[in-house]
Amino acid sequence: MTKGNSELVGGGSVRASFQCVDAIEISLCIEKEGLLFYESAAKKMQDPKIQKVFSRLADEEREHIQALQEKARFLQPAIMNRNRSKEHVHHFLMEELKGKIFPSSKDSSMQGIQNDQQAIELGIDAEKKSIEVLQKLLEKEKKLDVKAIFLHLLVEEKKHLALLEGLKT
Repeated sequence: MTKGNSELVGGGSVRASFQCVDAIEISLCIEKEGLLFYESAAKKMQDPKIQKVFSRLADEEREHIQALQEKARFLQPAIMNRNRSKEHVHHFLMEELKGKIFPSSKDSSMQGIQNDQQAIELGIDAEKKSIEVLQKLLEKEKKLDVKAIFLHLLVEEKKHLALLEGLKT
């Protein structure tokens, strides 16, 4: 672990400042796990209206992933010549994000879904966790370009949360 990694996010440590490409990688991780969750959950939905919402959320995650990948491609020429360690980003992804926001299809909570309301609650919980992580990242971040990436994703996650909360009966 590198020095200066003492700030907490979700019980672990987070580097005080990321590079723009790091923010994209973190955002991609959240979005990819969200996509897998919404695709898997949509298949389990019984109510066609709720299934349609989960499919829409999966489509939105897919669009976000494409936009982030395009940003990463745009930045690639600028970062190719830089010799920087990705260790802190990899550590953050593994310790703070992977499997800790959205449950995977192998997760017991996903396998135990008995009804649509349980899936909605799982989605609400995951979006809240994502929002919490992004808010903490924004609080610690100093660079405006990095903050802009996290803030954009935060706004999208809040939209998803509101949509899911509107489905609760």
